[in-house]
Amino acid sequence: MLQAGDEHGRQVRNPGPTALSRMVANLGRGNAFVIVERVDDAAAGDWYVQVWLRDDNTYQLEFRDGTAAEHYQTRTISQEKVIAALNGWAKGRPDWKDAFMWNNIGAWFANAD
Repeated sequence: MLQAGDEHGRQVRNPGPTALSRMVANLGRGNAFVIVERVDDAAAGDWYVQVWLRDDNTYQLEFRDGTAAEHYQTRTISQEKVIAALNGWAKGRPDWKDAFMWNNIGAWFANAD
């Protein structure tokens, strides 16, 4: 199951493309992030993708694949690319992250697991 949430605390279970697009389109001051998580008792660790609309109007996109060592980050100015990435991740498409150059920031969380 997927769970999406924003800074205002709004939650959407199993969000589809329309809900994810709307959540990203509604980002702004005071509601600057969206997190989409895989909630599955069978999968250990944290599985999520998140986007933060920064003060300079760029999008910071991050994902974690189970462990802190597998935490990646990128930035873009394209809302369209962010929406496509969130939808691709939600659908489990293997190519969802291909439009970006990712930096592994897992070392920032070395003591988190």
